[in-house]
Amino acid sequence: MTYLAKPKLHHPTLPINARGFTRRDYEGANSTLCAGCGHDSISAAIIHACWELAIEPHRVAKVSGIGCSAKTPDYFLGPSHGFNTVHGRMPSALTGANLANRDLLYLGVSGDGDSASIGMGQFVHVMRRSVNMVYIVENNGVYGLTKGQFSATADDGAVSKKGLRNTETPLDLVGLAMQLGASFVGRGFSGDKHQLIPLIKAAIVHKGMSFIEVISPCVSFNNQDRNTQSYEYVRAHNDAVNQLDFIAPRQPITVSYAPGEAADVELHDGSMLRLHKIEADFDPTDRVAAMSYVHAHQAKGEIVTGLLYVDPNAHDLHEHLNTVAVPLNTLGAKELCPGQAVLDKINALFR
Repeated sequence: MTYLAKPKLHHPTLPINARGFTRRDYEGANSTLCAGCGHDSISAAIIHACWELAIEPHRVAKVSGIGCSAKTPDYFLGPSHGFNTVHGRMPSALTGANLANRDLLYLGVSGDGDSASIGMGQFVHVMRRSVNMVYIVENNGVYGLTKGQFSATADDGAVSKKGLRNTETPLDLVGLAMQLGASFVGRGFSGDKHQLIPLIKAAIVHKGMSFIEVISPCVSFNNQDRNTQSYEYVRAHNDAVNQLDFIAPRQPITVSYAPGEAADVELHDGSMLRLHKIEADFDPTDRVAAMSYVHAHQAKGEIVTGLLYVDPNAHDLHEHLNTVAVPLNTLGAKELCPGQAVLDKINALFR
């Protein structure tokens, strides 16, 4: 299979930011995700946010785990640093890089399977350590790369493409992030760029742990129909020599609604998602009130979106550990070896 490459030439009239970059300079490779996937809308929002903030792409380090979400860093900020870790281990790899070089902007991209299951232990500790990063979870409630099994964030009662019903209680990553000490917590919807772009921009400029959960519907594994045109019915009643997958192209789901209002969003399979955008006068600096607000609307079947909590006086891991202010690879022998007298004093403390 071949994919069309993006042209290297830019139109001379494209708008530029304060650094002289166009939005095209913040793009990456062509997406190989399913047409209409919400993850591509998130990538577009990241591109737009970084362009508006005039961030130099080479100052960004993007780290991901495994899953559909792990593929998305290839689709934005092509000139930036990138590292794809093993399943669920993005937080620890990013923490190590952050401690070694605090001069970069760290962007961690994960999925609900990558963070809420195998990576839950990593999620917990990166939140409580206040690593200075932007942690984005692209939440679709399924394992998209392994045919749509429920993830730990799937709603109780959700029905899979195979007709199975989820009977387990979902994990609330937003609530966990607030409980664990994240100093910036938000939630967005992939189809609401008017809310998502400024939310990402605010997370980037915040010093400390910035966590954003983005609801991102999966276009491939919400096909629950059992009629004769469904994928599974045809497979069960077709004597074919091989089995091929074809995912029909779909339009991205978009929505626009005012602060304080709720909106019903119809997904590709006909199911409904009810979003509630926080009020304009909502106070995001009260952690306990924010958690109560989220739970109250959750009880009504509404997913609250917006900036839910922020600590304007947050501290990051470097301040907690009192680390040096320069990247570790710039330290020489003079800084790394304090001399015999200092070493003797340190060793005496352990006698």
